[in-house]
Amino acid sequence: MAELFHINTPLLESISISKLVGTPTYLKMENSQPSGSFKIRGIGHLCQQLATNSRGIVCSSGGNAGVAAAYVARRMSLPATIVVPASSPQNVVQRLRDHGASVRIVGEVWDDADAEAVRLSLSEGLTYVPPFDHPLLWKGHSSVMVEVAAALGPTAKPGAVIVSVGGGGLLCGVVQGLQNVGWMDVPVIAMETVGADCFNAAVKAGRLVTLENISSEAKCLGAKTVCRQALEYSQSGEVTIISEVVSDQQALQAVLTFLDEERVLVELACGAALAAVYSGLVKQLQDEGRLPVPLGPLVVVVCGGGSINLEQLINLKHKLQV
Repeated sequence: MAELFHINTPLLESISISKLVGTPTYLKMENSQPSGSFKIRGIGHLCQQLATNSRGIVCSSGGNAGVAAAYVARRMSLPATIVVPASSPQNVVQRLRDHGASVRIVGEVWDDADAEAVRLSLSEGLTYVPPFDHPLLWKGHSSVMVEVAAALGPTAKPGAVIVSVGGGGLLCGVVQGLQNVGWMDVPVIAMETVGADCFNAAVKAGRLVTLENISSEAKCLGAKTVCRQALEYSQSGEVTIISEVVSDQQALQAVLTFLDEERVLVELACGAALAAVYSGLVKQLQDEGRLPVPLGPLVVVVCGGGSINLEQLINLKHKLQV
């Protein structure tokens, strides 16, 4: 039996959000993973499949994927090189080093760092760990919905699942998890911030779109192109994926409200998903007939909080004038 690096995270009912949206709302607390985010599910699975006899791993990341890769590598006694863009917070770089990883800072955005990680994997014979675009990652991430189904029980099918989208790895994993538990009729609300909305742009265009740059402060949503599988799922008709975009201000307001009400600090990328409930979007989707009334239980994947601290939160408040 392969060792699991991730834990079965709590599924907590939020009384305040349930009251706000008028249906029971459950929070899948992926921020409590050992690496601080859901990323450890997929990266742990991929590394076990591909890196057991490796000379070491190399991963490109804006934050959470790198921390997950560094954590897994340390547990597997493998050297890890994490390539991050210059936009990565200093506290993330320090956490990577604390896990024993070698950190390289390359380029301004994740795409620059990724090109360097691919180059290193070829030149130094390292196992390349992509942060979101790989079937083994999605298979690992799919365990999140299997746990939700086990916790809710057979009678409490969700009315919708809300996720944040960066490169689309979690979205693909959630769709595969819904397939695994026979919930393909459960819609997925895919949330992004303005300026990091590569999935929304692709859905609207009907093809993959590469953003010119990442102008959102949600740097962990900072892939300029979503993975092809995410777009294909949205076009397949097998599952309903509702793609929505909120402002950085709405995402930050959600982070602040969540901190007040649930006493948990998460990053702006995670705030995108929380903004679906706090900004009234769920109600709006019901009014537009895109979600049913009444609505079954909502599940919000609280994807992580590893890339934020109090100082950054205060800086974001000033910068975004929230």
